[in-house]
Amino acid sequence: MPTAFTPSEPVVVVAAALYDDAGRLLAARRSAPPELAGRWELPGGKVEPGESPEHALVRELREELGVEARPEERVPGEWDLKPGYVLRVWRTRLVSGEPAALQDHDELRWLTAGEVWDVDWLDQDVPAVKQVIAQG
Repeated sequence: MPTAFTPSEPVVVVAAALYDDAGRLLAARRSAPPELAGRWELPGGKVEPGESPEHALVRELREELGVEARPEERVPGEWDLKPGYVLRVWRTRLVSGEPAALQDHDELRWLTAGEVWDVDWLDQDVPAVKQVIAQG
């Protein structure tokens, strides 16, 4: 008797809705891969095997931006990226450091509520950004 196909768990990609003290949201412009370069995203990256999503987010922000940050609450929802990958977002507080484009990005921008849609977000990030904004 053939066994039913059970899809494996998706790879979780974590991202930070990182705000500064003035209430501005940090956006990061991708420098690679070529099909994503020049478009904007919430910073973050893949959860490694055996790693919690919150730990992955702290690690990714340290590697990509050179900052220490603390995930505070998960934004409700999960968004499909490419097949087999899902995006989960956390509201995140900057603990120390000034964000710099160290890895995977060539520009960072702090956006006020009125500027959030002034950048060309990656298609996959748009629903997540909308959910972040909707929560205030």
